[in-house]
Amino acid sequence: MPAMLDVSDEVRAEIGEQEAERLLAGDSAPGTYDCTSCRTPGDTSKERTSTVLFVGDETAVLAFAHATCIPSQVVPVSEQQLQGAVQTFEGDEAAAAPAEANAEPRQAVLGITCGLVLVKDSICPALVIEPTGPIARPGQQDSSDEFLPILIEQGFLPVSDLAVPPSPNAGWSVLLAMGQLHAILQPGAAGAWWQAHQPLPVSDGWRVAVNKSNEVYVYAAPVGSIGQQPREDLLQSALARAAERGLLVGATMPLSGT
Repeated sequence: MPAMLDVSDEVRAEIGEQEAERLLAGDSAPGTYDCTSCRTPGDTSKERTSTVLFVGDETAVLAFAHATCIPSQVVPVSEQQLQGAVQTFEGDEAAAAPAEANAEPRQAVLGITCGLVLVKDSICPALVIEPTGPIARPGQQDSSDEFLPILIEQGFLPVSDLAVPPSPNAGWSVLLAMGQLHAILQPGAAGAWWQAHQPLPVSDGWRVAVNKSNEVYVYAAPVGSIGQQPREDLLQSALARAAERGLLVGATMPLSGT
């Protein structure tokens, strides 16, 4: 039975006409899959399915997603990120928190806020990460929160002044596809450090700002440091207070995708 696949012109150009026809005929398409966007099961014989091609410098990985989640498209990523994220893209593993946090029985969800921050008189796109609870290391017996030390070990640096852009964190990037936030990618075999269960929409202003700079300021703070702020000026103030208290780390990350 032919698969209910959507193969965009850009994906078809990358994989070739012959492979595209084999996919559409069902010869090389999977029957079931884990959606590369929302991470829930899909079935190419029962629902419209998008082909999503992640392309690195030397490698390409074809993944599948519900057509209602994301359209068929080509997503450029670095070769290092692609090699490390192959299992994640193929649905073998869905990362929703740092590796150390995932192994901890006291699991916490990473909350993420998209906002614009004022840095050196410029409006800049930012992501703010705050867990819903303390993060402990595997096997840790006490109740101390190790979220910031873990991030510092992974290349984030303390932020003491919001007027100064955070330092780059080599190999990390923010994955945006079709104007929606999908993941924060880290280098190596770990793949996605944070991945949205469903693509997160971003504001028009945020999208315009990130398309101008092609980079995102990613800030992180322990639970209770930032909170849910209804306005961006309040978010900026909360970030400034966390920085003054030594509770804020950050990194500048390039944009992957579009």
